[in-house]
Amino acid sequence: MAPAGHLNYQRDERVFCFHHEILYEAKIIDLRHIDEDDRKSPFEYLVHYKGWKNTWDDWVPQDRLRKFTEDNRELAATLRREAEAAFRQRSGQKSVSKRRGGSERSSGRGSEERQSSVPVRGTKRGRDNEIEKQEDQFHSRPSVRIIMPDNLKSLLVDDWENVTKNQQVVALPAKHSVNAILEAYTQEEKSKRASPGDMDVLEEVIMGIKEYFDKSLDKILLYKFEREQYHTLRKKWEVGSGEFAHKGQLDIYGAEHLTRLFATMPELIAQTNMDQQSTNRLREELSKVAMWLGRNADKYFATRYMTASNEYVEKTRGVAGTPGTVTTRLV
Repeated sequence: MAPAGHLNYQRDERVFCFHHEILYEAKIIDLRHIDEDDRKSPFEYLVHYKGWKNTWDDWVPQDRLRKFTEDNRELAATLRREAEAAFRQRSGQKSVSKRRGGSERSSGRGSEERQSSVPVRGTKRGRDNEIEKQEDQFHSRPSVRIIMPDNLKSLLVDDWENVTKNQQVVALPAKHSVNAILEAYTQEEKSKRASPGDMDVLEEVIMGIKEYFDKSLDKILLYKFEREQYHTLRKKWEVGSGEFAHKGQLDIYGAEHLTRLFATMPELIAQTNMDQQSTNRLREELSKVAMWLGRNADKYFATRYMTASNEYVEKTRGVAGTPGTVTTRLV
């Protein structure tokens, strides 16, 4: 983390500042130590939000501020669009609920019954109440809606069709591995990080992405049709001979499977116990990686998939064949 008392922003500097989940353009109009008697205590900053009255001016800690860069401008615009879309969706759901005849009275009655009833072991109502309680606890956890650029969404759809419908697989080892992609992103981001604390966050997030990818690839990210390819490749990197020496799945798989991870991250992170502040920062960092990958999609995504041989297709269907052999040809 950044050293206590380290000054990263100046008076009159243009910045972006988080207010809840939205990133607003702002200007620093004053700054001070949080503990005025301790010159080594962290700084806090008085910001004025552009376009808002002075009554909204607010003293904020440094972790709510972001440098006024083009990347952060793009992030701010995307976060605003996401929030507006979520608001429209909620408003639409409320309208539908009101249009349903008697639905409000029915739901109100059900709510009263749930509040007044006590779960009884072995009864259906008791089990239903317990399930509802667990669902409420799950939905009350901080959510992470990672921003996925439209071109990545399209690539995910194409990827799904290629594998599940066209019976093709990504050519592996990937030209640009997950490790290589994340290293390229890290190197580009280093010059944009304002403080050692920002660098610490970047490194922790990249390590977290790698760990999630490593643990979820074979369990979550692979389609059924790809598992035979995975088992064959795994044998090779476990033996560690030739081009597979000293490599693992982070060195073999690439952008397609990394993007699948970003799509499943909200569900994975919902299982953690992070507080809202940590969740918001993680969401921001993951969204920045996804947006960067979207801008560089032409470089990192495979342009062609490989069509599996009849032998491979038979293996995926459980038909006997020679163990550990996969024959493919380029499309």
